[in-house]
Amino acid sequence: MSKLELDRPVAVAEAAPPPRRARWSARSRRDFVVFLAMALPNLVLIAVFTYRPLFANIQYSMLDWTLGSTTARVVGLENYVTFFTSEDAPRVFGTTAVFTVFTVGLSMVLGLLVALALNSKVRGTTFARAAVFAPYVLSGVGVGLVWMFIFDPGYGVLAWILKGLGGKSPEWFNDPQLGLTMVTIVYVWKNLGYCAVVYLAGLQSLPGDVMEAAALDGAGAVRRFWNMALPLLSPTTFFLLITTILSSLQAFDLIRIMTPLGNGTSTLIYEAYLQAFGAYNRAGYSASISVVLFVILLIVTVVQVRFVEKKVHYA
Repeated sequence: MSKLELDRPVAVAEAAPPPRRARWSARSRRDFVVFLAMALPNLVLIAVFTYRPLFANIQYSMLDWTLGSTTARVVGLENYVTFFTSEDAPRVFGTTAVFTVFTVGLSMVLGLLVALALNSKVRGTTFARAAVFAPYVLSGVGVGLVWMFIFDPGYGVLAWILKGLGGKSPEWFNDPQLGLTMVTIVYVWKNLGYCAVVYLAGLQSLPGDVMEAAALDGAGAVRRFWNMALPLLSPTTFFLLITTILSSLQAFDLIRIMTPLGNGTSTLIYEAYLQAFGAYNRAGYSASISVVLFVILLIVTVVQVRFVEKKVHYA
């Protein structure tokens, strides 16, 4: 080999680019088809029966429309302004807040106490669990009719008991405050079993070795509950807080059956019903109240997930 050939730079062979992976392989296409087959029917049902009525309701809320009329007039945000500036708005918001706070608070506190009782190892707990949970699965209409007979001041069971004790039954259906109290009692009774069963599941999932170790260290039952069981139940409490608040804000059947005229029990959802199907037939105005309720539900859910969940102990 000559010197000239030795001094000539040797060309370095360029590395071959890595083979490109096919963007849509046969397996990827097959997985995508399976995903569409599984998810598409559910997505279509959600779009048709949830989001379409939601956007339609928002559209109706901007109309001056009487239920049954074939014509409507676009009024923009006038229905919202009318509602928030009316004398009924503070009453409706106040009733909704009182009903929600008491039903959620009492259902969760009493449900936890019942769950603690049902968690004990004694005879008859299986029957007691079924009996506690039974009202939750019953029809709200049937429950309301039965409790109307109990609360009736003339011939109801409660009036008969009070009469035997020398007292007189209050006018539950005529007094607005008593009407709200009556509906709250029945709603808590009906939904108590749901909270109790969920809390019972949480209690039974607690680590037994940790609780036994605390008992061996001398911690009493009350101390174990407050310092160990209750913090470990925070995921269950968080779940119940969201579901019970959303359920209470949308409570309708008991209010409709027990107080048809909404005497002191006009929550947001029932006020929307009265405005649309009562004596007013104001469908557009009712739709605006429904949108306000939807916004409140959305805000409550976001706030709970964003802030309350930070204090939940998932360990």
